[in-house]
Amino acid sequence: MIEINNLCFSYTKKKPYILENINLNIKKGQYVSILGSNGSGKSTLLKLILGFLSPTLGDINLKNSKIGYVPQKYENFNSDFPITVEEVLKCHKKVLKIKDSTAIDKALNIVKMTKYRHSLIGNLSGGQRQKIFIARALMGEPELLILDEPSTGIDINSQNEIYKIISHLNSCHNLTVLSVEHNISAALSNSSHLFKIKDGVGKLYTKEQYIKLKEVM
Repeated sequence: MIEINNLCFSYTKKKPYILENINLNIKKGQYVSILGSNGSGKSTLLKLILGFLSPTLGDINLKNSKIGYVPQKYENFNSDFPITVEEVLKCHKKVLKIKDSTAIDKALNIVKMTKYRHSLIGNLSGGQRQKIFIARALMGEPELLILDEPSTGIDINSQNEIYKIISHLNSCHNLTVLSVEHNISAALSNSSHLFKIKDGVGKLYTKEQYIKLKEVM
């Protein structure tokens, strides 16, 4: 699904690298959470995988995967702009050239937001809005769902609902999930694997391995 080999990155294209010798192999159906302190390079790695940035060294192979992406707090979105949920999703449908007339209905049903179809998106709570952006990412029927800190700025109840949706997509629909996380509890509850970045270097753990590591520490 994703193969990253000996990846190094810096904005100056030379040492010191923000990320150094990153190797990561994510298989179909896995749920991988990327962990690390602020400034560790978590979101940078995501941008490299998405193609927003290019590796300084090494390579990334996505094997032609269709990707759905949910940015952190939906970057650059103006919540004051008078647009409905349906209009947001219709715009995305047009961009992706989706022909399925039921695509919006399906996506809203998955996140249980059908009744908000005609609501102004600016009037929704942070949690409700995040569900809409997850629905938006699902419209293209991706094989890989990438999220950047999906619970940031969202109340606890909404966080639980959002992670329940993501976990269901992973376990019941075999959707591969890659999520940058600051929410360690959610990562441990939902992930099959955790990729910890420290000092620019990353290591992949199963959930069980990571729990044992934390116990030792």
